[in-house]
Amino acid sequence: MLTPVIRIENPDQPEIRALLTASDAYHAALYPAESNHLVDISTLQGAETSFFVARVDGKAHGIGAILRQDGYAEVKRMFVDPKARGLKLGSRLLAALEADARAVGIRCLRLETGNRQPEAAALYRRAGFREIGPFGSYRPDPNSLFMEKNLAG
Repeated sequence: MLTPVIRIENPDQPEIRALLTASDAYHAALYPAESNHLVDISTLQGAETSFFVARVDGKAHGIGAILRQDGYAEVKRMFVDPKARGLKLGSRLLAALEADARAVGIRCLRLETGNRQPEAAALYRRAGFREIGPFGSYRPDPNSLFMEKNLAG
């Protein structure tokens, strides 16, 4: 197996747009529109965002981003192509996001994920995230899990 390469890239590429579209369709099939909190490409290109792509043999198979907020960073748009699952791209992407946050002094990562994605929740728990209440502009949602990981110490 080839070693995945994970690095910051511009999300405005046809191959990345295809992954974002697949992610949108996946989430739309699981949740009502009001429970989907997906950000668009312009947000992913923002100055306060680091957008990572996981490539295997040059092909994009996974994506993830952090949006730096006041006092924390939020994990957004984590998605791995179902054909590439089992390559540990999710955990590798999450480690890259965490390293990027630590490098700029972020002391806490937070995220919102859906409760119909047990694999995602398990990934975050294995990485040290714990459940919290809604944060930022989020409101309580029966379809959402809110989680955080303290990066200090």
